[in-house]
Amino acid sequence: MRNKGAVVFLTIIITLLCVYYLSFTFVARNIQQDAIDFATDESGIVDLSKKQSYLDSVYNLPVYNLFGAEFTYKEVKDTELSLGLDLQGGMHVTLEVSPVDIIKGLSGNSQDPAFLSAIEKAKEKQRNSQERFSDLFYESYQETTEKPLADIFATAANRGRISRSDSDDAVMGIISKEIEDAIDRSFIILRTRIDQFGTSQPNIQRLQGTGRIQIEIPGADNPERIRKLLQGVAKLEFWEVAELSEINNSLVAINDMLVKEQKAKAELNASDLKSEVNESDVTEQEDLGDALAADSTEEVASDLDAALSGDTTATDQLDSLVNNEVSPLFALIKARDGLVYDVSDTTVIGKILRRDDVQSILPRTVKPLWEVKPTVNEQTGEEFLQLYFVRKGRGGNAKLTGEVITDARQDLDQFSRPAVSMQMNALGTRVWAKMTADAANQTPKGRIAIVLDNLVYSAPYVNGEIPNGSSQISGNFSIEEAKDLANILKAGSLPAPTRIVEEAIVGPTLGKIARDQGIISIVSGLVIVVLFMIAYYAKGGFVANIALVFNVFFILGILAQFNASLTLPGMAGILLTIGMSIDANVLIFERIREELNNGVTLKAAITDGYKKAFSSIVDANVTTLLTAVILYVLGQGPVKGFAITLMIGIVCSFFSAVYITRVIIEWMVRKGDESKVSFKTPLSKNMLADFGIDFMGKRRLAYLVSGAVIVVGLAIVTVQGLNLGVDFKGGRSYIVNFENPVAATDMKLSLSESLAGAGTEVKNFGSNNIMKVTTSYMVDDESDTADEEVKNAVIGGIESFTGQKYVANSSQVDAEHFTISGSSKVGATIADDIKSSSYEAGIFSIVIIFLYILIRFRKWQFSTGAIVAVVHDTLFVFAMFGIAGLFGIRFEVDQVFVAALLTVIGYSINDTVVVFDRIREYLNLGTSNDRIKVFNSAINTTLNRTLMTSITTLIVVLILFIFGGEVLRGFSFALLVGIIVGTYSSIFIASPVVVDLDKKKIG
Repeated sequence: MRNKGAVVFLTIIITLLCVYYLSFTFVARNIQQDAIDFATDESGIVDLSKKQSYLDSVYNLPVYNLFGAEFTYKEVKDTELSLGLDLQGGMHVTLEVSPVDIIKGLSGNSQDPAFLSAIEKAKEKQRNSQERFSDLFYESYQETTEKPLADIFATAANRGRISRSDSDDAVMGIISKEIEDAIDRSFIILRTRIDQFGTSQPNIQRLQGTGRIQIEIPGADNPERIRKLLQGVAKLEFWEVAELSEINNSLVAINDMLVKEQKAKAELNASDLKSEVNESDVTEQEDLGDALAADSTEEVASDLDAALSGDTTATDQLDSLVNNEVSPLFALIKARDGLVYDVSDTTVIGKILRRDDVQSILPRTVKPLWEVKPTVNEQTGEEFLQLYFVRKGRGGNAKLTGEVITDARQDLDQFSRPAVSMQMNALGTRVWAKMTADAANQTPKGRIAIVLDNLVYSAPYVNGEIPNGSSQISGNFSIEEAKDLANILKAGSLPAPTRIVEEAIVGPTLGKIARDQGIISIVSGLVIVVLFMIAYYAKGGFVANIALVFNVFFILGILAQFNASLTLPGMAGILLTIGMSIDANVLIFERIREELNNGVTLKAAITDGYKKAFSSIVDANVTTLLTAVILYVLGQGPVKGFAITLMIGIVCSFFSAVYITRVIIEWMVRKGDESKVSFKTPLSKNMLADFGIDFMGKRRLAYLVSGAVIVVGLAIVTVQGLNLGVDFKGGRSYIVNFENPVAATDMKLSLSESLAGAGTEVKNFGSNNIMKVTTSYMVDDESDTADEEVKNAVIGGIESFTGQKYVANSSQVDAEHFTISGSSKVGATIADDIKSSSYEAGIFSIVIIFLYILIRFRKWQFSTGAIVAVVHDTLFVFAMFGIAGLFGIRFEVDQVFVAALLTVIGYSINDTVVVFDRIREYLNLGTSNDRIKVFNSAINTTLNRTLMTSITTLIVVLILFIFGGEVLRGFSFALLVGIIVGTYSSIFIASPVVVDLDKKKIG
């Protein structure tokens, strides 16, 4: 093998990087456990607010020292391998910026009947359309009236942008731009808001091509607070910045008070420590003097108490310590440009400023505000935040708010630096003129703070009065920062409310159950596959297992490096890549065994085995990778998590199975045939060999059997329908936990009454004391009020049926109480979008795979055979879901099912490509003109590999089916069926179709 050194070097580098990134995960887990221990009372109940307070207190403090480099808890959290909502609990929200309100706002809330009718028509069309709302509105407007749009939108507020002479295209251009800008503004505001969650490590992304913003907040335990935070109206304000001279005396008084407090604590600690020293055995005292000489600005009590080992001089040193001037832990620091603090100190400073006694010292005319983002010292890497004190206006409010701004844009100042220009309406112009005049007349020049949601985005100095409402804000901005600030300023000029169209809440208990199930699945699958490989391939199997361990380790390390979250579907992806990794090694080892059976020397057999298997492995991995990419691009939520893990797993499994195993095996056989290395055991010596089956002769029987199963299964599906989850039909679902078993059928009847007869489904969710309630009640109403009404109706129905009471805390569930441990909501519109994206994903997969196989095998018959097999397998899976439903086993069809279906497509192609690759090899040898004989020989020689791969992958998926939990039950069932039928179709469908389409060339 060439470049062996490069493979070893790359393996070492990747391993070290994975160790480095995963080390942050272990540190983060330890700190979180410390927080849980801190917040757990004697009865074992965890106080979540106390836990969060502990994490907040260490958020900006160094908690990890790696070879001298210190990392704060925030940096540790940013680098750890985070868990998805389904594994730790939390909240997932998809918000939609309302284009209706934006269009109405642009029209000046026009009451024109044609305009209002067009809005209503567009809303109806959007339920079953993927087009932008603005396009649907224009289409509906043209259907309603012939009046030009300018008649509606040429208002006083739009003067200078829209005139009555403008064409419809020009007006629609402005409308579309305003909608896009509103979405951008909402994204910026929401990003800033959720960043305040800090330790929750939230994630926010804009879904391209839509007006939707997707947010995940792991560990969130107060959904109502989050809803209010995300849907609250942005508060943009302009405040006058108070001079330090106005508050200097107050700051000095606060500082003196804190000093006295610290000295009092030191005296108390000194008194206690003196008693301990005097009572200590002199032989046990070592060096208290050094401990007492430590920095007195640290926590004196804990540091000295922890270091207590001292000598008889301790008392004198304690007296000396108390008599010295002791500074408080976080004294207020005055600097030339204001009050600037290290980010690590800001949490405690905030607590000091919120104290009632501190509030009583500060002037009532000012209030403190932090700047929105820290300034970084480029030399030291330290981060600093500035604290501003602003002057309160009448009633404690700002003198000017964001509603007065009519326009804002990124610009350049006189020095060609990024700046922001803004324009105000008449009212704003008058107030702004007075504010800027007052600030300019101060000595030194005054400042005005631009504040959004109580965070200062900019506080520029004012050089003169601005009488016309047109201003330019300059500062140390990048172009992106200037664009963001312009969007922030425009946030008050146009209403762009958001509404929650999709929501999922996973309780911590439910998350822990899912996490445990996932770990059990992976470990069980690994153990069984490891034992199986050794039993079948001897030392070769041992090497494959080493590669398998590297594979899983690399996946976890790379996920941490990419700051991706590990989800339950992601765990399923890891399990699947275990099967793929084994598949590559099976291909290689079977080739090696073939060469050895032909009398080739051991070293030559290994070289030829890797060489001949390489093409099949590449084709198999590329086709699966293509389906994973499509899943990632078109999928949403859990599907993306699965796709990311699958893509990483494919690359890692290829590297470990092909290159790492070869380095190890070539080292093991360095002595040639004298090396005691074998690729078979007495168990596998003559197993799965010499079949000699006439597969092509049985192809018509296979067509008949497949057709019959598919027709029967799809007929059942047509009659019964699929058990669609809320992903595909919209609605709300709730996971309800009881202490004792509950009859699902009886509970459904009771809930139907409380939910006004709406479609309702109740089924066991993993066990008979956990129920999943899904309802379409009020599916078209996506408001918070409707959410609350539906939840209350469900709770009322359950209380009426069981006689039990609802409790929010899962730890209080007993014979008289139940709880809702998780919930989800999908609006009807977004459900249509998910269905459409699922169809697109399937079609794209088929087209891309067809093209890839056409390029690789250069014959349309092979591409067609592969696609026929894929369609066959897809229909077969749907048919089996229908047949299972006939026996009362109804698996839910949701986004995760789509991921399973596309994975089945990838697996089926994987298997088919291996068979095609051997057929192509035999055809190129030209040993026979009888195509049927060639096809039979090729399939028989690959049958050992086909069955081995299927067995190992089936073991893994069966483990997932048994231990993976209810969330992945439908997913794993689809994979089970898919793997079996995929193996079958590569032999009895794909290859026979090629033969039947290529009849003219059969000799």
